[in-house]
Amino acid sequence: MKRGMVSLSGYFWSMPVKFIADCMLGKLAKWLKIFGFDALFFSKIEDEKILALAEKEDRVLLTRDTRLIEKARSIRSLFIENEDWPSQVEQVLDEFRLWKGVKPYTRCIECNAVLKPLPKRRAKNLVTPFVYENADSFAICTVCGRLFWKGTHHRDMEHKMKEILRKKSRGENS
Repeated sequence: MKRGMVSLSGYFWSMPVKFIADCMLGKLAKWLKIFGFDALFFSKIEDEKILALAEKEDRVLLTRDTRLIEKARSIRSLFIENEDWPSQVEQVLDEFRLWKGVKPYTRCIECNAVLKPLPKRRAKNLVTPFVYENADSFAICTVCGRLFWKGTHHRDMEHKMKEILRKKSRGENS
């Protein structure tokens, strides 16, 4: 197998891998985006539509639904084994060998687009004075316009992310 190629169930494709998560995996999709991966999620979508979108956009279907896996015959898919999202993230990163591809905070968690860094001076009129004074860096989604900065929730997100990455570096999840 060539470097940069991934095999799963007989399929080969080049990185980067794009994902689509079923309605049971919203938290997984959110955290894949936080980790910097292209992950679509719809809270309500019919099986036929998610399968068609996965095929059309060459996305890997992530699901906990055994019936949906059966319907996905020709579509690359991964059955997510655990119910807790940290284990789900670890399974996806393991399965697709994506640990070295983690690029935190580079995707919009709302629309999945790549974020663009925004100089602090350009954020001045877009955020409250408190946020402007206390945040060091900003990013903007060029698709939906949402603004991001390291706010009060950031420390908790960093802790959760580092715990997942630390498990892999200790070899607990090889």
